[in-house]
Amino acid sequence: MVAKITFPRFVIGALNYNEQKVQKSVAECIGAGNVLSEVHKMNFHQKLAVFENLNALNERASTKTIHVSLNFSPTEKLNKTRLMAIAESYMEKIGFGEQPYFVYQHLDAGHPHLHIVSTTIRQDGSRINTHNIGRNQSEKARKEIEQEFGLVPTEQQKKELVIRSINAKKVVYGKHETKRSIANVVNSVINQYNYTSFAQFNAVLKQYNVVADRGETEGRIYKHGGLVYRVLDEAGNKIGVPIKASAINSKPTLVLLEQKFEVNKGKREEPKQLLKKILDEVLQLSPASMQELMGLLAKKNVYTVLRQNEEGRIYGITLVDNQNKAVFNGSEIGKAYSIASIQQHFYKTQPLTKEMEERMQTQSVTHNPAFHQPSQNQPHFDEGKDVQKDNLLQYLITPEITYENVPAQLLKKNRRRKKKDRNL
Repeated sequence: MVAKITFPRFVIGALNYNEQKVQKSVAECIGAGNVLSEVHKMNFHQKLAVFENLNALNERASTKTIHVSLNFSPTEKLNKTRLMAIAESYMEKIGFGEQPYFVYQHLDAGHPHLHIVSTTIRQDGSRINTHNIGRNQSEKARKEIEQEFGLVPTEQQKKELVIRSINAKKVVYGKHETKRSIANVVNSVINQYNYTSFAQFNAVLKQYNVVADRGETEGRIYKHGGLVYRVLDEAGNKIGVPIKASAINSKPTLVLLEQKFEVNKGKREEPKQLLKKILDEVLQLSPASMQELMGLLAKKNVYTVLRQNEEGRIYGITLVDNQNKAVFNGSEIGKAYSIASIQQHFYKTQPLTKEMEERMQTQSVTHNPAFHQPSQNQPHFDEGKDVQKDNLLQYLITPEITYENVPAQLLKKNRRRKKKDRNL
């Protein structure tokens, strides 16, 4: 069982999140604790009043709401009676056994899980101390409950709860509600993954057709440190109305992300070694091309992003390890995993055929940059040096595929430049 605790600023947000799931038939309020009315007869406002009446007793407390999620292995089949028993035991063990709370079973993920909403304010107006509750009370309760109910241990379950278990499938514009779909993706990614840059954060989001956008460098949003989130179509183009970071319940603003970058920097070594092991296993299979490498990594639940500059040259590789929830640039893992080294790996394992030798001889002159311009669709690996025989061989055997579209703005600039040249 994996337990996660958050402290929303307002109880109405946490309660509304679960109640809207109920309205969409992807969740059910299966019970409550220390509430006099029958839960299935209570409406949203009655449930909200239970908490607001207690919260009003303490005006000084800044943290009054606790929102817990209990996540179980996809292999576990737990009925409502057993889920309620687990919820009651957990709340008792973390010190909330006498507090009112509502228990929701969510049905929109690949694993069974519960959400519990409660208040930190007691009947006498005092506040329950929640300092280090996740590390202390919750961790102790989790271990005891796993043994008591025979649940899959957290260590094993974390390997099972990959990103497909978050509330978001790929966001499809026009098919899903934009704001809620974006929020589902962002809320799950922002706390689950280890990333240390804006680009790495976006590498995770783009798997789900979502992107964090700071706007144009000369624009108002960028200058004021703002951030919006947008839906991407299948071609990677931004579509639909942008959603402000401040409008999402977890407030995933640029300031929060920068704080995450710093915190995550101290937690990189273990996930880096795990990803290195995966890369070594895949490279030992001697993939013959970038496409084959990406396919093999995908089978290991690793998503690959090739970084490309404005001229269309691929200068780096980013790897999203969805199993261990971490993002790394290839060069961060080691020199042997940079884009240049990985490229070298492809053709070192390939025999030099007579046909390749003939092609190399034929193109040895025309490959000179003074006589030859590569195809616009040909991916270019910028090694920062003159083309040698090995690089020429790779050029000859690399399929003519582009991994990312050339930005439209760049194409427009080219056209304007050509027009200007004709006027000279």
